[in-house]
Amino acid sequence: MEKILFIEDESALQKTLGEILRQEGYEIISALDGEIGLKLANAKKPDLILLDLILPKIHGFEVLKKLKENAETKAIPVLVLTNLEDVKDIEKVLELGATTYLVKENYSLEEVLEKIKKTLNQ
Repeated sequence: MEKILFIEDESALQKTLGEILRQEGYEIISALDGEIGLKLANAKKPDLILLDLILPKIHGFEVLKKLKENAETKAIPVLVLTNLEDVKDIEKVLELGATTYLVKENYSLEEVLEKIKKTLNQ
């Protein structure tokens, strides 16, 4: 079973998307802030990380940077799922090593699921 770490501080989205992913057969590991997200990434070695950028404790940009600097986690694909739409933010995230950048309001949960499946099957 593939493991997905979902680092997102909106508990409603955590619950909704987490439930959809569980129904698709994924194991979901949830973190409500960047600090816990980093600890879980190191401890659980997920197959994919879904990462919000606006997070308590450690900002998503910093989480991504630390994930990609760490030999243990740098190969894990990271899908950024956020409300930030600024081109500079998108460029920064992709430079830091994110696989995909998704703006929450532009994608349905089904489309996010398709991106996850596509990323895990590559």
